[in-house]
Amino acid sequence: MEASITHHVHDTAFRGLLLQAYRIMCIARSLADKYEANRSTCQYVHSTSSGHEAIQIAAGLLLQPWDYVSPYYRDDSMLLAMGFTPRELILQLLAKGEDPFSAGRSYYSHPCSRQPGKPLIPHQSSATGMQVIPATGMAQGVQYLEESGLLQTTEKPVVLCSLGDGSVTEGEVSEALQFAVLKGLPIIYLVQDNEWGISVSADEARAMDAYEYAAGFKGLERIRVDGSDFEASYHAMESAIGYVRSMRKPVLVHAATPLLGHHTSGVRREWYRSAEDLEKHASRDPLPRLKAFLLQAGVDFLDIEKAEAEALSLVDDDFDDALNSAEPDPSTVQDHVFAPTPVTEERGERAPAGGGKVVMVDAALHAIEELMQEHPEAILFGQDVGRRLGGVFREAATLAEKFGDHRVYNTAIQEAYIIGSTAGLSATGVKPVVEVQFGDYIYPGFNQLVSEISKSCYLTAGRFPVQTLIRVPVGAYGGGGPYHSGSIESTLLSIKGIKIAYPSNAADLKGLMKAAFHDPNPVIMLEHKGLYWSKVPGTQEAMTIEPSPDYILPFGKGRVALSAEAGDSIGVITYGMGVYWAKAAAAKFPGRVEIVDLRTLHPLDEELIYTTVRKHGKCLLLTEEQVSHSFMMSLAGKISAECFRYLDAPVMTIGAMDLPAVPLNKRLEQEMLPTAGKVEQGMAALLAF
Repeated sequence: MEASITHHVHDTAFRGLLLQAYRIMCIARSLADKYEANRSTCQYVHSTSSGHEAIQIAAGLLLQPWDYVSPYYRDDSMLLAMGFTPRELILQLLAKGEDPFSAGRSYYSHPCSRQPGKPLIPHQSSATGMQVIPATGMAQGVQYLEESGLLQTTEKPVVLCSLGDGSVTEGEVSEALQFAVLKGLPIIYLVQDNEWGISVSADEARAMDAYEYAAGFKGLERIRVDGSDFEASYHAMESAIGYVRSMRKPVLVHAATPLLGHHTSGVRREWYRSAEDLEKHASRDPLPRLKAFLLQAGVDFLDIEKAEAEALSLVDDDFDDALNSAEPDPSTVQDHVFAPTPVTEERGERAPAGGGKVVMVDAALHAIEELMQEHPEAILFGQDVGRRLGGVFREAATLAEKFGDHRVYNTAIQEAYIIGSTAGLSATGVKPVVEVQFGDYIYPGFNQLVSEISKSCYLTAGRFPVQTLIRVPVGAYGGGGPYHSGSIESTLLSIKGIKIAYPSNAADLKGLMKAAFHDPNPVIMLEHKGLYWSKVPGTQEAMTIEPSPDYILPFGKGRVALSAEAGDSIGVITYGMGVYWAKAAAAKFPGRVEIVDLRTLHPLDEELIYTTVRKHGKCLLLTEEQVSHSFMMSLAGKISAECFRYLDAPVMTIGAMDLPAVPLNKRLEQEMLPTAGKVEQGMAALLAF
């Protein structure tokens, strides 16, 4: 794809554009020089765009307020071209309280913005290449809103995803490119290639550059450009943006740039680059190249000098102003972990008169169907959830037939994309419900869950919570084996910034599903596949009367599944399948066992837990997970600390054996897992203590 030349150097308007670009370039270079001259003051690690300015400014000037952008950590020139001020950038560099992007919580050039008149920029992490999936998710959201008539503009938005060439070797970039080409998404991948990935040179790290790599993705248009030449960069980006805006298909722009500064302020260029290499890169400096082109185009030398002086003065003034700005208030450090949820009380009919009983899998199916009927912005996708199968557990059966393949559809085996794309979808206003087929396979999505989704609300000071509902079947029964039986709650609970539900019956699953959908934060719904149809002996109570469509159950509210009077008694704290093991065992000790079903693991109903422990003085914690280093072991420590004076015995924890995986053989599986018999023995020992 060739970049079309639509301007002439002697055109007055284009000369004005060149002078504007030169002024921005001078500001960017002055910022880099200011930071370098004040290293002790600019103490937090940062990168600058020195050498990359031409392509970044070209992109920034061409983007429109209705567009979406995912920059990376070297894109300060692009931000300046989009209209952000040096002061705004410096406030983030110095981690000041007035930092407009993160309130002092994130690095320089890690923007987020909902400012009117500028493109929307969601949370930006530092993990190289990780932004490509969320950015592609934004394009997925734009396409869905556009095709569904829900887009709140008559313009044709594009998404710009910026990344360094070194990050293209990440596998998640491949997932994103594959999806963008498959679905024909309106996105531009701007790859800035400076031939270095910290100290790793291009010839050490890759067999081809991004332009050559992109040729393998059939249907992905490509442009190669000298990213140090502003005129060429402007025309290339103009061509790319015009193509995507009109054709609604993806394009990759490979921009070759010099690297004039350090990788970061903490990794100095002289540590690993030769004098010859530095000289080669300096010979392609875009600043003197653009100045020479301005003179060639007939721009007055006095106007050029004025632009240089204004840039220097502005940076000096903004730096001093930002330097004197207040530090963040320490009392705000816990703010914005989650956005406030509108669901705080249980509402609707949990057990309507005359209602029929329903199994858990159908309660979840009906909840999603009701939500999709009410909310056209809701979509469902994942592996095998589409029209042909409707989920390997039939948990999405008939939904594609009812709502169409544009709202319910299959994906490839791409757990990273399934999870990470929801960050971009959420930023556009689409409300995704996604599925990971088994808990054992969620780990490829952890990069996105940890780096992007969980941190987004906190690091954007509440501007970009990620609204996503991720459904994950978990648990062991009936010989599911080592890769279809895992319990993953403790691993998930180690990630701060996500909510986790683990219902044990149909009514709770439906009510929590509704609450999760309306929650503006990321939620993972753990669904025990052994409870889906109540086929496991003793789990018939997982079937309940189906709640009404308006039933909703807030997170952080446990329930007493079996009550007992205080006295010679114990309290059992559990969830999921543990509720049924505990109930079966408690039948041997009538009136002496109280069982608390947690229902959600984060937030946790600590008040109910501590009240139960204080009431009975003895506590048994029951989980299907391996016990060592688990969530329940952590909870045992909290209970011991909070309820020490009330305890008449040590807190007991029962769970699975500490084995690497659930074995396939059913007898071995049963030996590893808790059973009602094992729980009965624990209860007897605790009651006798």
